[in-house]
Amino acid sequence: MAAQSRIIAVLGPTNTGKTTYAIERMLAHRTGVIGLPLRLLAREVYDRIVALRGPSVVALVTGEERIVPPRTQYWVCTVEAMPQGMGADFLAVDEIQLCADPERGHVFTERLLSARGLQETLFMGADTMRGPIQSLIPDAQFVARERMSQLAYSGPKKISRMRPRSAIVGFSVENVYAIAELIRRQKGGAAVVMGALSPRTRNAQVEMYQNGDVDFLVATDAIGMGLNLDIDHVAFSSLSKFDGQRMRPLMANELAQIAGRAGRGMKPGTFGVTGEAPALHDELARAITEHRFQPVGKLQWRNPKLQMGRLDALIASLEQPSHDDRLVKSREADDLRVLKTLAGEAEVSARASDAKSVQLLWDVCRVPDFRGISNSEHANLLEGIFNYLHESGRIPDDWLARQIKRIDRVEGDIDTLSKRLAFIRTWTYVAQRSGWTNDENHWRSQTRAVEDRLSDALHERLTQRFVDRRTSVLLRRLKQKEALLAEVNDKGEVTVEGEFVGRLEGFRFSQDKSASGNEEKTLRAASVAALTPHFHLRADRFYNAPDTEIDFTEQGGLMWGEYAVGKLVTGPEALKPQVQAFVDDEAGTDVIEKVTRRLQHFIDRKIALHMEPLLNLQRDEELSGMARGFGFRLIENMGLVARSDVAEDVKALDQDARGALRKHGIRFGQFTIFMPLLLKPAPTRLRLVLWSLASSLQEFPESPPPGLVTVPSDEHAPAGYHLMSGYRAAGARAIRIDMLERLADMLRSEDSRGGFEGKADMLSITGMTLEQFSDLMQGLGYNAEKGEREKVKVAPAVKPDETAKVEDAPVEATEVPAAEAPAEEAPKEETPPEMEVFYTFTWGRARQQKHADSRPRKQGGAPKGKGKPRGKPQAGGNKAQNFSARPPKAEKKIDPDNPFAAALAGFGKK
Repeated sequence: MAAQSRIIAVLGPTNTGKTTYAIERMLAHRTGVIGLPLRLLAREVYDRIVALRGPSVVALVTGEERIVPPRTQYWVCTVEAMPQGMGADFLAVDEIQLCADPERGHVFTERLLSARGLQETLFMGADTMRGPIQSLIPDAQFVARERMSQLAYSGPKKISRMRPRSAIVGFSVENVYAIAELIRRQKGGAAVVMGALSPRTRNAQVEMYQNGDVDFLVATDAIGMGLNLDIDHVAFSSLSKFDGQRMRPLMANELAQIAGRAGRGMKPGTFGVTGEAPALHDELARAITEHRFQPVGKLQWRNPKLQMGRLDALIASLEQPSHDDRLVKSREADDLRVLKTLAGEAEVSARASDAKSVQLLWDVCRVPDFRGISNSEHANLLEGIFNYLHESGRIPDDWLARQIKRIDRVEGDIDTLSKRLAFIRTWTYVAQRSGWTNDENHWRSQTRAVEDRLSDALHERLTQRFVDRRTSVLLRRLKQKEALLAEVNDKGEVTVEGEFVGRLEGFRFSQDKSASGNEEKTLRAASVAALTPHFHLRADRFYNAPDTEIDFTEQGGLMWGEYAVGKLVTGPEALKPQVQAFVDDEAGTDVIEKVTRRLQHFIDRKIALHMEPLLNLQRDEELSGMARGFGFRLIENMGLVARSDVAEDVKALDQDARGALRKHGIRFGQFTIFMPLLLKPAPTRLRLVLWSLASSLQEFPESPPPGLVTVPSDEHAPAGYHLMSGYRAAGARAIRIDMLERLADMLRSEDSRGGFEGKADMLSITGMTLEQFSDLMQGLGYNAEKGEREKVKVAPAVKPDETAKVEDAPVEATEVPAAEAPAEEAPKEETPPEMEVFYTFTWGRARQQKHADSRPRKQGGAPKGKGKPRGKPQAGGNKAQNFSARPPKAEKKIDPDNPFAAALAGFGKK
């Protein structure tokens, strides 16, 4: 029946549609088998057929994967896993030129010589196989297929100048990783495709390239084996490879197999070299573009007729040379090498004593060395598997579970995950072997799940390391000259085309700090281009925002919500500051001008609101002469001026001038001339900012907390700070100006010469303890005399009814016997009296120079009856600590330096 099979060799270069033709021919039959060179390609073809016929009739069989539905009609396999003698109507083998491959060629040769479909057999590959096929299969028919697109050589090109949709080919893992890292820095990233990747990882990487997330592909020569990708250009980073034994130069047909991946369908493609690879010779380049190669002369062969009676017979049959000159014995493969190693083990040799045991050992030796560690370690692993299978017929579940659990971890870097994937492939292969485990379905699903988890983790690590998805996407959109779509969320986070690029803080774009080099430039260009409309929309919204959304900081910053949008700068006058907007230049002059106008409107309105008394004073044209000059002085000092600084000016003001100024709310206090309305928290906060700005301070002092009568005085504060904050420093604390004037009003009636005692109402005004009040008074120029005296106790009141009961009770004289008379009570110890502390204050001349502006002005002395000194201890043992011993004078003359007296005299004139 095999003789009736039609054998066709479909030969031609890449991109001729040979694989597609084979799929069409197989689906034209009721059953079929197709063998493919790579597990990756097998999965791709399987997916294509499933899409056409559904999963219920399509099987996928590779060394590590087995999907076999009950009603299978079409088998998609790797060449090594093709089922033997199943009698399918159609059979095909792809990339048949691999018969000449030193490592796997003997498998392809065996399929060429013996694998047949009942009705049709198809071999697809390069035209270099025409001679060997014609010689070995005389009745074979040949179908030549021409390439559907042109392939041209473009010469050397740097990676930095590589155009999009290019594949750069390396021939080692290290070389692939190095190129991918370089492309990530310069181009935004690349997908990585290698034969060692699992199909799941490879498909995820290819999908990134195919859907345009990245424009570059870095791959090994695995892409030459029929993988269909949208590649416009192929660049070789090297022209030699390690073939398992030595480094050798690539032959023209091998280069052509890879270069032919450029161009798909009718789209032309190009190829060239990059990196350290030398330029191709003209003859070699023409041979590739014209598809002219040296025909294959010898095919790799290994004896398929194995002797299973004894170990030595099996080894001998595997090493038997070919008797056909067209077939050359292949070099020693991994399976034969490990068989020889195990045959030397006494236990293994003893177990493999019959044909069945020898066959089992050979099946075990054919487990591929996916790990690639060493022949001895691989042999040790296979020895354990063989011993279990020979002894009990199954691999123990607990032992297999331990091997898998040791691998089932997704942490680690790319190399670690790649090794674990290689390890799990061994157990995936073992789980696929029929009869080797107790529950084949369970272990197949277990190994598949672990491989999937490791594959996903490896894809993630590859993407993290070699792909800057953000830069790649933005570069592509910029080159397409399309309008970039930017979004700004309520946190100010900016995404362009779905990629996070930074934050929009007010009207300034803060770029993501993780970007660097070319990536940073790309990010900036794309972000600014995408944010241009957002700048204008935000400027319009800001311009129409109410003043309640805008505020100034105590350092002169201008805020819109949580974003800094500008700052105050020195203007022509203290009450006329200017603004500097924080807007990126890329936003444009229109945005900058609009934001600046809105900020200037805001601060002008704030000044008009909180500094209204000053502005009214400034605009009052009825003021003239000394009143106008004094008003100008007050405006310069923002509504607060120490009286000592303008004492002469105050004296020069007549009553009319004072009256005109008082109409503006100006109060002539004993210590300060001020406007009470400007002492409120909001004007104080604004005044401090304006004063700091006009004084060119590097760091603006903060305003005191609102509502406090006294605050700690700051000796390191800049000169004038306490006055501008509405306080006057006196000792360790500073007292609010208006409260100080209330205290001064209270002190007018006290005898500052003879001394007066601090009273509760004085402490109440200041909110201080007695000791703190003493320090305050000394800071104002007074001497403090501390004293102690017995605290007067108030007897508790007796209720009238209780008194009546005591007084009205009849008294009866009773005689008490001597024996019952109470003993005389012992004298009680006298309890010391409870003492209280008080302070007596007198005006201190010793402090006049230091506190010249603090001296109370007083004329005419104290009122009668209130000048009696109280510093002398009273009878009863009261002590006094005298801080300033000053005996009272018999005659009290007017002290010209006493401001309280002067103030009283002034009020008398009013």
